[in-house]
Amino acid sequence: MFAICVRRRSVFLTNSGWSAETISSFRAFPNGLTWSADDKKLIYSLSNSLGSGLSDELGEVTVENGSTKQLAFAGNAMGPTVSSQGNKLAYSSLFTNLEIWRRDLLQPESPAVELIPSSRAQWDAQYSPDGKRIAFVSTRSGLQGVWISSDDGANLVQISNPNYESGSPQWSPDGNKIAFDSHPGKHWEIFVADVSERKPRKLVTNISNISRPYWSRDGRWIYFNSIGPGGTGIYRCPASGGDGVLLSKGTGTGVINPQESFDGKSVYFASNHDKSTLKQVALPAQPDTVSKVDGMPLIRSAEVWTLSRAGIYFVPDEAPRSLRYFDFATRHVRPIFEADKDFSSGLSVSPDGRWIIYSQGSDVNGDIMLVDHFH
Repeated sequence: MFAICVRRRSVFLTNSGWSAETISSFRAFPNGLTWSADDKKLIYSLSNSLGSGLSDELGEVTVENGSTKQLAFAGNAMGPTVSSQGNKLAYSSLFTNLEIWRRDLLQPESPAVELIPSSRAQWDAQYSPDGKRIAFVSTRSGLQGVWISSDDGANLVQISNPNYESGSPQWSPDGNKIAFDSHPGKHWEIFVADVSERKPRKLVTNISNISRPYWSRDGRWIYFNSIGPGGTGIYRCPASGGDGVLLSKGTGTGVINPQESFDGKSVYFASNHDKSTLKQVALPAQPDTVSKVDGMPLIRSAEVWTLSRAGIYFVPDEAPRSLRYFDFATRHVRPIFEADKDFSSGLSVSPDGRWIIYSQGSDVNGDIMLVDHFH
């Protein structure tokens, strides 16, 4: 939890231990702060990324009452500054050119093929249960959103609300729905969209600030992680909505990215965001049933692993360009292939086990943006 505090006309960010008046608090990482020309508002930038490239936003908070408002024109923005007259706003806009690639697991030495080319960042690609479609995250429209294509990258359709930042798509077991997280207001929420109707509906639950959904194998439940006021944790609730049930409470930077085993008897998840430990909890979840995956090395981050029926594909912490496989039966790790660039968020194996799709980081580019007539 970070707080924006003020003392006289000095501004600073604090965790605790300072004597100051708190204006507003955020569950995100602050990376920029400046006064408005009339000293009545503070313009801030926050990182709301869920693990994929850059996802920073600008907002403003009124000093008098602490009310906040997101500035909709800004995407991937940081380091705001306001002109002395108060009518111009400048900020830096950064973006990473993440690309989606496919490789043949039966012939991993064969060259990878780029899917769904775009000049904008794309990641978290996921095969549909029949292997004929791909859901993925893209900034091709300007704002991070969830898209669908055929398995060759053609026939692109956006399924998330184009006005909200959205990501982390996951197919339902029957392939008729996609769950994803979205940021329509102050917090992340989960929405479910019917693939044919393309109308997202909010997953109504008693747990707040939720993200990274994942369906149970029978389609009855949706798993997710929360960084809400009650603390970080892995939960599940009925796929139609309802009260969430805590499966594992998080510590530190939390737990993220739950995935149910193929036999439906346990849930795997990553503990902490970077240099993550994979853990599992038996179902139905009981106290003290959480354990580390025996023999599994640390992974590079919480978003670079995925389950198969017999093991786990993952990117190890010490080798960001290496894909490896952990075998459940032998508890041994074997290499699969080496990529020419670092892996980024998202791994998905086709239902027949032949193909794997993933994203790779490329160059980080930036622009200085100027907003006229700012007020």
